[in-house]
Order: sequence, then structure tokens, then C-alpha cells
Amino acid sequence: MAERPDGDVDAFEAERPRLVALATRMLGDHAEAEDVVQQAWLRLDRVAEAVDSLPAWLTTVTSRLCLDRLKSRTPRPDGEITEDHLLAGSPLGSGVSTTPADPADHAALADAVGAALHVVLDRLTPSERVAFVLHDSFGFEFSTIAAVLDTTPGAARKLASRARAKVAQPAAADALAEWEVVDAFMAAAREGDFARLLTLLAPDAVVRADEAAAEAGTPAHIDGRDDVAAFFNGSAHAALPVFVADAPGSAWFHRGEARVVFDFTVADGRVQAITFRADPETLTRVVRRDGGARRP
Repeated sequence: MAERPDGDVDAFEAERPRLVALATRMLGDHAEAEDVVQQAWLRLDRVAEAVDSLPAWLTTVTSRLCLDRLKSRTPRPDGEITEDHLLAGSPLGSGVSTTPADPADHAALADAVGAALHVVLDRLTPSERVAFVLHDSFGFEFSTIAAVLDTTPGAARKLASRARAKVAQPAAADALAEWEVVDAFMAAAREGDFARLLTLLAPDAVVRADEAAAEAGTPAHIDGRDDVAAFFNGSAHAALPVFVADAPGSAWFHRGEARVVFDFTVADGRVQAITFRADPETLTRVVRRDGGARRP
């Protein structure tokens, strides 16, 4: 077989960060995701005919490879994905949205998923997990997801809906440690994952601030899940995980010093309240952490 044009190689490398982020979200393992994306490249290298839409083709093949991996972990009667099916190229029709509007925006998602979401995703069937990740995390249309899963758009919609219900179940959230909920919330805030923020917030969630934090510019109060999620959506990039005394939280640092603490109240696996604190006594009790452990 003749070598692929340099343009194909360059185009694949441009797509690689997005594909690795997508596969990591599906599989929960960055190294395994990189392996899957490399397999997608090898399959592209074996396709003789031209590919109409390389992003669409790579997304389809990567998603199906992830589906195979998930099925091998926990076999499900969802039907088999064959080698010929993988090599068939993208089945996506014209006029179908095949990639998110800004795929580059998702390249960092792999590092921001957090243990909490992985725990919840493990409760889903392989098809539910693929449908949920493609739709809720990456914004693909159900016609695209249906092509990946070899089903109808209506069935794909039901899979994502069923997955969403499982993710929202208190029983699933109860399995998460408090620090996992806090870190999942902050990761969703940084990456602008509004749907995930809503999932992690209690319906009556509130934000409050002590006097020092309000004087520093934080809002004094925000009421309700939607407004709290909107405030944090795409924010908190300079916040780092901390303990405040023995409670897991987050803090905004400036020049290596904590300036504002995000004090979380978590119940039943969801964020009930966040209090911004900047009083000196609280700041002296801030200790950096890695996950659920204090940093050495």
C-alpha cells in the first residue's frame, strides 16, 4: 500500500488531542485512550479510498473502539462490532453535525474528568456510556451517535437519557467521597461543563461569602442550582484543591498564597452550599492536597 499523504498525517495529529480527550472520557484511562487513538490511526492507514470527513471518520472509529473495550470489560448483549464495521469508514450522512463547534476546547477534558465522574460512568452499560459521553460531554447530535452505535437516533436518545438518569441517582452519588464531589465540581467549572455542574449541585444550592471575601469582589449570595452553575461555568481556573482544617475544598491562590477559600458543604453526593471565605483565620488553616490526601 502506498504511503498516506503528509496532509493526512498532519490532519490526524491535529485531531489527536480531541480524540484522546474523548476516549479518556469514555474509558477512564488516559494511557488506554492513547492506545485506542493509535489504533484508529492504524485503521486509517489501511483504508485505500479517500475519507470524506476525517474528523467524522476518526470520531466514529475511535468511539467504536472504545465501545469494544468497554464491552470486553463487562460483556453486554448489545451486538458485536466487527473489523469490517470498523473499517467501513464514517457512515455519517450529509448535513449531520459530526464534531462539536469548537473541538479544540475539549482537548483538556481528559485531565479534568476527575475520579467522581469515572465512578458514576462505571455504572453504565457500554452503549449508555458512549451515548452519554458523546452527547452530554461533547455535544454530538443523536443522528451521529446512532451511526456510531448502529442504532436509530431515537434509541440513541433513550440510551443517553437512561444514562443521565443513572448519573443523577443519589445511590450513585453516595458512593463518592466528599473530595471527589468537590474536585469533580471544580473540574466541570474550569472546563465549562454546565450539564455536569447541574448534576453535581443540589436543587436548592446556594453561594455565600464572608465579609472579607465580599470586599475582595466575590458575590455575597447566589441562590438556586441554575444560577450557581452559571456563575461557576468556565471559571475558577486559578483555584487549587485544599483542605480547610480537615474539610476538602478549593482555594484561589495568588503568588503562592491562598487568598479566597471555596468552603463546600456536600450532602448525599451533591454540593449544597459554597461559602467564599477570606478572613485571615480561615486562610491560615488552608493546606494543599492531592485528592483525598494532604500534600507532603
